[in-house]
Amino acid sequence: MVYRSDLETPLNWRKASASQDQNDCVEVAAQGPSVLVRDSRDRSAGVLALAAAEWRALLNAIQNGDLDGR
Repeated sequence: MVYRSDLETPLNWRKASASQDQNDCVEVAAQGPSVLVRDSRDRSAGVLALAAAEWRALLNAIQNGDLDGR
């Protein structure tokens, strides 16, 4: 599910420590049972909300290289 409206609750957005000085990655935040993901270059573009199982599946796919070259 993608949310484009502003969230009322302040979130603790995080990104990889290797990317702290750059804006070419994604940022993640937890909100209740969901993991929110957004583009660090265009924070107003929307937020992708993933359930815990979807988040784990995405991380596994990234770590296994399943998404390389897509």
